[in-house]
Amino acid sequence: MATKSILKNINIKTRKDCHAFVFALENAKNKKSINIQLSKPCREVRGEGIKKIFGSTK
Repeated sequence: MATKSILKNINIKTRKDCHAFVFALENAKNKKSINIQLSKPCREVRGEGIKKIFGSTK
C-alpha cells in the first residue's frame, strides 16, 4: 500500500460522511489478505546481470 494513502487527511463534515467512514473501517477490518505462492522462481538481478539479460546499449 502506498504511504500517501495511509497518511491522507480526510474531512468529515456531515453525519452521512461519518457513517460512511465508520462503515468502511468496519468493513475493511473484516477482510484478510491472501497469501500468494509464486509459480516461478525469482531472483534479484543487479548491474552486470541486467546487462547480460538486456544486452549492451552502446
